[in-house]
Amino acid sequence: MPPSAPAPPPPSAHLKEPVVSHHPTRIHRLVPSPAGRIHLVEQGRGPLVLLVHGFPESWYAWRHQLPALADAGYRAVAVDVRGYGRSSRPAAVEAYRMLELVADNVAVVEALGEESAVVVGHDWGASIAGISALTRPDVFRAVGLLGVPYTPPGGPRPSEVFARMGGEEEFYVSRFQQPGRAEGEIEPDVRGWLAGFYAALSADTMPAPGAPDPHFVSPGGTLRERFPTGPRPGWLAEEDLDVYAGEFERTGMTGALNRYRTMDRDWADLAGHNGAPLTQPSLFIGGAQDASLAWLADAVKAYPETLPGLLGSHVIDGCGHFVQQERPDETNRILVDWLASLPA
Repeated sequence: MPPSAPAPPPPSAHLKEPVVSHHPTRIHRLVPSPAGRIHLVEQGRGPLVLLVHGFPESWYAWRHQLPALADAGYRAVAVDVRGYGRSSRPAAVEAYRMLELVADNVAVVEALGEESAVVVGHDWGASIAGISALTRPDVFRAVGLLGVPYTPPGGPRPSEVFARMGGEEEFYVSRFQQPGRAEGEIEPDVRGWLAGFYAALSADTMPAPGAPDPHFVSPGGTLRERFPTGPRPGWLAEEDLDVYAGEFERTGMTGALNRYRTMDRDWADLAGHNGAPLTQPSLFIGGAQDASLAWLADAVKAYPETLPGLLGSHVIDGCGHFVQQERPDETNRILVDWLASLPA
């Protein structure tokens, strides 16, 4: 443990896990971080594996991985990223810059009395995990990326790239930029919006080929009007939706959306790392029906240069964006096998 690291805090007894039954070895904690506090859920003993969720989710996105990793001999820790759940939600947009989120991850490792960790992320969490490994290789000894391939910092300014996508239609990332705009669409019916969003990106419920793309908005329209209106995805039970909706109904959406609003700041902050590869041992898992793979196909082709430590790249057939929830057993097997292959 570094000399400055605080002793591991006791479990926060007042934190009640929503809806799901409390696993006897699953512990909720609040730990200090530059954000103020980070809420995390941990299970198991052994080498630390830090799990970082994406949008619009929470630690709960890793509910299937926590026991599997614990059973395999790891200390699995899933965080609520700042802005989400029971972690702090700073008011300033610039507080959601990538380097601030990296600092939160480092603080979690130190607060748990550890010197290093394997970091695994999904969606935005994959980007956070990648930049954590890139900028703090002294802390993060290996990195797993789910859903979103690694792209080194650099290239054109992100806002300019997204503004060019979709022609007359507006890409969802551009729509999220103006504070209050997306909140105005989502917050009147958080549960309904989330259900539609999850369905739009899941393999068994996403719109059929040729249907209007739910990642884009027509002039004067909304994202929601393109979401499927049929059944929930198979991975999303009623009680799972209750957990996600309950958190965002309580916190609002601004903290989560602010991550999108700092992308140009990240572009400037990380200019010193432009083009830099991730040299640690790495892993990629994606869904064959995830639009991210189509948009970032060139990033996957560049893996020999950008991920020279890549130990496995897996594309799961019949799987959409929410990899570890849509296909938990297969994801768990891949993760456990990869972790076992890492140097001690």
